[in-house]
Amino acid sequence: MRPFHFAFTLVAALAVGGCSGPQPRPSIARATTVPAPRPAPQDATLAQLQRLAPEADPGVLALALAARDCAVAAREVDAASKLAVIDYSLPSTQRRLWVFDLAGNRLLQREYVAHGQGSGENLATRFSNNDGSHATSLGLYRTAETYDGDNGYSLRMDGLDPGFNDNARSRAIVMHGAWYVDPDLAARQGRIGRSHGCPALRQQVARVVIDELKDRQLLFAYADDAQWLHNARSFACDGRNARQILAAARSVHVLGGSGVVTAAP
Repeated sequence: MRPFHFAFTLVAALAVGGCSGPQPRPSIARATTVPAPRPAPQDATLAQLQRLAPEADPGVLALALAARDCAVAAREVDAASKLAVIDYSLPSTQRRLWVFDLAGNRLLQREYVAHGQGSGENLATRFSNNDGSHATSLGLYRTAETYDGDNGYSLRMDGLDPGFNDNARSRAIVMHGAWYVDPDLAARQGRIGRSHGCPALRQQVARVVIDELKDRQLLFAYADDAQWLHNARSFACDGRNARQILAAARSVHVLGGSGVVTAAP
């Protein structure tokens, strides 16, 4: 019986623990540094645009880039096409048009731009694709040919968002200069003048901007319009919806310094 008794005692002692030697200390989670993940190509381009236009809404820029990527993938435009972005959620008294040369990593213009009489006063709140509405249309446009018309040197555009701006050519929605796009006028009356739906520019810069954007470049017109954001397809080719794209871009924090992410303890 002794061997059995000794074996039983040894097993019991090991099961209780604490007498066979010092126990390992519990591990303490430590903050560690890990390399920051390499940004996706679109993330890198968005960061590029944010550096060029730090005052612009990153969500709007991201949505414009998503629409541009879809247009390039569909061979609507070349990968080197310029991109103009209009943020109609901003008042007309602010410079809410940006023109980017992505291939050259340059901001070409930041300018005032009018919205349509049918869209509102200083803020554009109503949008339409219908002829006679005198309202602005939202979505992605591909620029086309220039011509001299009633408003002088003008740029025709074709809407690429079915149901939202694809009547642009038949409505004669074009980019042109206008006397009423004037910051001095805005100071007197609380807004710049309004068009019949065209993205009208200051006469002093209209020809330069039009020449930068003519011949199969892109213009993206944004507003926080629920129907358009839910149903437009120009930016929806990668499976994400507008709200996801906007939220992801707006939640990103730019890291400085060493470019590493510190893990939480």
